[in-house]
Amino acid sequence: MQEHSLALDWLFDCIVAQAVDVLVVAGDVFDIGSPPNYARRLYYNFLTRLQQTQCRHIVITGGNHDSPTMLEAPKDLLEALNVYVVGAVPEQLQDEIILLKDAQGALEAVVAAVPFLRDRDLKKAVAGETGIARIERIKEGIRDHYEQVAALVKPYKDQDIPIIVTGHLYASGAEVSGKQDNIYIGNKENIKAQHFSELFDYVALGHIHRAQMIGGQSHIRYSGSIIPLSFSETKDEKSVFILDFEHKKLKKISPIALPTFRRLKTLRGNFEAVKKKISSFAEKHKNELNPWMEIIIETETILPSAADELYAMADDLGVEILKLRILRKTEVQESMTSLVQLEEIEVLEVFRKKCLEFGTAPENMEELEMTFMELQDWAAEQHL
Repeated sequence: MQEHSLALDWLFDCIVAQAVDVLVVAGDVFDIGSPPNYARRLYYNFLTRLQQTQCRHIVITGGNHDSPTMLEAPKDLLEALNVYVVGAVPEQLQDEIILLKDAQGALEAVVAAVPFLRDRDLKKAVAGETGIARIERIKEGIRDHYEQVAALVKPYKDQDIPIIVTGHLYASGAEVSGKQDNIYIGNKENIKAQHFSELFDYVALGHIHRAQMIGGQSHIRYSGSIIPLSFSETKDEKSVFILDFEHKKLKKISPIALPTFRRLKTLRGNFEAVKKKISSFAEKHKNELNPWMEIIIETETILPSAADELYAMADDLGVEILKLRILRKTEVQESMTSLVQLEEIEVLEVFRKKCLEFGTAPENMEELEMTFMELQDWAAEQHL
């Protein structure tokens, strides 16, 4: 929680220093559908504090980890504060189009607030369709949605104001630091840069944690997450993008790097070497938030008390070991090291492995996976 609070404090200060007029968040406000109360307080307190700044508009869309129902519960109240939330595809697609007006009521920007598109938001499933056909149906459904949104913003194209669209998906060519959720079965590349209409002056994407542009197009970007969310992201520079528009023209995109609020570090080696590395790292960062560590011990012998010793050492030094693995090179242990850590694989893959473990025929897996994804969507809506 501390690193989240510090990151939001930094973002608030950045918005003030840069005199930001509009804040756009492209999904995954939370990482679970039913976040704890302290996380909700951080979120709502941040939105409330922004009312004291020059930031006149805030647009937030739901991601695949968010519960649309939870995000949209205070929607009417937040709108009175110029905070616009689109947690899921609305009944009327026109409601995705957010018109941002200045104090005099003049239109100053349009945001097509496209949230994460769940299976039911796309074309309906067809009985007997193959996996490949389903993947193509999903891709086509995503493209169709953006074409419909483009048609809705077209009347504003000659008004000399910026038109921005959001998305929460996996764009073709996106690079990830580690394993990320595959939000559509069998399909990690949901859309290509050329499928976004030229009517959009900027495309703000969410889902991928690493900041980057897509398809060589500087106006199509992931801003990434504001803090590292796994040990695979420790080398990524976290940032936000400041867009400078002069009427409709996007004059400048300025990335602003975030400081590191809590260190994440992976240490690997033999037992004695790792202990020295832990001590050195703890000393180097002793005046910061307790660093979080992933420890991998390589050994040819059994170390019965290694874990207890390392956890005790970490407590004394003010660091926290979140992941600890001991890799042994004996024949028995080699089979054990092939086991995958639960947190390192996707939810769908866990489901698939359990089905096969209980004797499900491989030819029946496709239908079961579709049903499982539908249940996930339903659970997210109920924030279970």
